Amino acid sequence: MSVDPQDVLVSQSAKPFLKWAGGKQQLLTQFELFFPPTIGRYFEPFVGGGAVFFHLVSSRRLPGPVFLFDKNEELINAYRVVRDRVDELIEALAVHKVSHSKEHYYQTRSLDRQDGRLNDRVVRAARTLYLNKTCYNGLYRVNSKGQFNVPMGSYRNPQILNENVLRDASAALQGADIQVRDFREVIDLAQADDFFYFDPPYDPLSKTASFTGYTANDFGEQDQRDLAGIFKQLTEKGCRCMLSNSSTDFVCDLYAGFRLEKVQARRAVNSDKNGRGDIEEVVVLNY
Repeated sequence: MSVDPQDVLVSQSAKPFLKWAGGKQQLLTQFELFFPPTIGRYFEPFVGGGAVFFHLVSSRRLPGPVFLFDKNEELINAYRVVRDRVDELIEALAVHKVSHSKEHYYQTRSLDRQDGRLNDRVVRAARTLYLNKTCYNGLYRVNSKGQFNVPMGSYRNPQILNENVLRDASAALQGADIQVRDFREVIDLAQADDFFYFDPPYDPLSKTASFTGYTANDFGEQDQRDLAGIFKQLTEKGCRCMLSNSSTDFVCDLYAGFRLEKVQARRAVNSDKNGRGDIEEVVVLNY
């Protein structure tokens, strides 16, 4: 799918419309040291909250085709609805906003346990955004059946509907190719000089620090190895690649031979408040 540059550069103030574990909004200033000076085709195979994409769009550095992928079907549906049906989404979220209560939260959460209730794409996207803004710590977590299972958070005035943010995001997403795809599939799409930014589920710092349950299948050690293999194949194809992950020995060993830079991130999502604070992350670059 081709992108009209004029479509992509509509908004200069676009930012993420979802909270997402490991979101990169706080790291963008540090990332400025690492982005390539010019970008042609842009790929983000783990789009998540999309902070890097929205930053690059807003700073007018994505003149070519944009490809945003993720394995999380609910997330990708939300992106597509923001792009294609933002007016309907705003109307649906307005209903959630006036209806918000503990009872409404758990009724909305239970919709993925009822056949046929989520066939409408706008209903699904509004549910995703509503739960994201009102659940505990903004986590996205599902059980083995793919059912959202995060409890309600404690917020006095959750930001359920921000019309300006949604409209800016919709403008930024016009023309973007948004698909449910596994990161392993990008090899067949890649061309020399493409820029890939990878923000996978992180290698856990400890057995109790893993937040990889964004889909029914966790992202484990073999997935990390496969991703490192894809990174190397893309390098051989002449693509420029940038990857974020935990600064663990395992990750650093996987990417030995590439440029490894360290950044400081503030961890906000942790069930143990003592586990929150500044941590070191690694940025892997092949240029």
